Amino acid sequence: MTSQSTATELDSATELNTAPGLELRLGRLADPRVAQAIELVWHEATLLDAKAYEDWERLWTADGKYVIPIDPETEDFEARLNMVYDDARMRRMRVTRLVEGYSMSAVAAARTARTISRFTVGELTEDAVTLRSAQVLVGFKREKHILLAADLTHRVRFTEEGALIDLKVVRLVNSDGAVTASGFLL
Repeated sequence: MTSQSTATELDSATELNTAPGLELRLGRLADPRVAQAIELVWHEATLLDAKAYEDWERLWTADGKYVIPIDPETEDFEARLNMVYDDARMRRMRVTRLVEGYSMSAVAAARTARTISRFTVGELTEDAVTLRSAQVLVGFKREKHILLAADLTHRVRFTEEGALIDLKVVRLVNSDGAVTASGFLL
């Protein structure tokens, strides 16, 4: 590649970045609150893959909700059937089961690797950011691989304690079909 062709490619990239409307989208992703929220979501994924469930539990606001709905279109989680609808008390019970090893889901728990990408900004206020993203999770347990894909929604609140998860919705792409027990948090 010559230096002239590199300069031409850089000019083209600059032109793309100045396309109408693109500045606004890039501006929202470049907002420090959005960057902090994305970093929190990636940190959450790292903790979950490491099975650091007690550390994961500390990432939440006191009234935060962790939801895995069955209906992929619903927004009314309280009135609809969900695979998971956890408040702080239920998250604590779930974490206890996973870390104490007394539940079937904790015995020989799957090893996981998740990738989260395709971030878009929903709502952006002074004290909160709502992010939408995609997750691909690969689990390995008892010599078998499990592949799960989901659309995620995270609402991150900025509190005196720092950025915390106030809502996490995991919309599995196969939520209305048979979903096998995974033995890990999504």
